Amino acid sequence: MGAAAVALALAVALAQATSRLLAKAAESWPLLILIGLALATGLAGIRVWRSHRNRADSERLARLRITLSELDAMDDQQFEYALRDLLVRDGWVATKVGRGGDQAADVIGGLVPLGRLVVQAKHTRVGGKVGSSVMYEVNGTAGPAHRADHAVVVTNGSFTRDAMAWGDRHGVHWVDRDRLGQWAHDGKALHELLGLPSRRSRLPWRRAA
Repeated sequence: MGAAAVALALAVALAQATSRLLAKAAESWPLLILIGLALATGLAGIRVWRSHRNRADSERLARLRITLSELDAMDDQQFEYALRDLLVRDGWVATKVGRGGDQAADVIGGLVPLGRLVVQAKHTRVGGKVGSSVMYEVNGTAGPAHRADHAVVVTNGSFTRDAMAWGDRHGVHWVDRDRLGQWAHDGKALHELLGLPSRRSRLPWRRAA
């Protein structure tokens, strides 16, 4: 068989194979369309479900109010998650990060134009007091370790007089039981409660650097 004949035979075979494929595609196109529609519907349903879930979560957090007695009944981990949720309610993008070796950070949040916030949570029995050593630790790690613009220590108890005075002098904010009630139960935003500044250059550890 000559080269021309071989080429003709291959062309005929290819044409026949193409014709069969087209015929099969023509037979199955309704099924392919149904599969495509099912996939599109499923993806749209997932998007709608996620949207509703996110909206429901946002609405729930917007209404979030936690009493002091509820906070007292929590364990350390639950307390940290509650503080995270309160920050989210206030508009912060917040994450719970507390664990062993957390370098004095239990929750970290961000909010334009206020910058980055680090929270150290001190859950204690009612009447318990947080001392100055906690303030020293937070002040030493907030900027260098966490690049924070604001540092806050939150407790359901109280602070010693020295701790509050030292925090006020060095820019470490404190939230005691009274302020926690205003934040968690009364619904006042933390940054409004503490009067957090938006100008990062004025932060004490950034000035010192």
